[in-house]
Amino acid sequence: MTMKPITRRTILIAAAAMPAAYAPLAHAVDALPDARFVGFAQAVNDFEVASGRLALARSSNENTRGYATRAIAEYTEAAESLRKSRSEAGVSYAPDGSMGPKTENLLAQLNSLQGPQFDTAFANAQLSVQTDAEAQYGAYSQNGKSGPLRRYAQLILPKSKVHLEYAQRLAGGR
Repeated sequence: MTMKPITRRTILIAAAAMPAAYAPLAHAVDALPDARFVGFAQAVNDFEVASGRLALARSSNENTRGYATRAIAEYTEAAESLRKSRSEAGVSYAPDGSMGPKTENLLAQLNSLQGPQFDTAFANAQLSVQTDAEAQYGAYSQNGKSGPLRRYAQLILPKSKVHLEYAQRLAGGR
């Protein structure tokens, strides 16, 4: 029995589209205004360094400590790069109304935990912050108004994607 060409084509198209149906839906995010983007990025950098230091002090989990060590190094470097980009752009800092309070609350929560409870909260906090960071760096790298800050977002976006992937593994290993 042979299939008609139109039926075979329809089946092949449907089969090719199947994986896309299972892909997670990306939430569209608008690029923040320049000064708020600086505040957002600074809050991410500060959180990653501070939470990483907490992890080294409060966790004995090898995966958590490895993530923390890498985050401290990379986000200390990112903070310096942000400072230079901000200066080059001539953009002042404006606190971001969402990421700043979010990271402060997460740090307060982490500061009260130890051991396995800390590890779980740390993984979930990293997943949350990195999900937001990857979305905003992606949006700003495409639609940001300031050239130096857009280049910063383009530099940090691949690193943020890697940290998001690590955070997903860390959270999934619980």
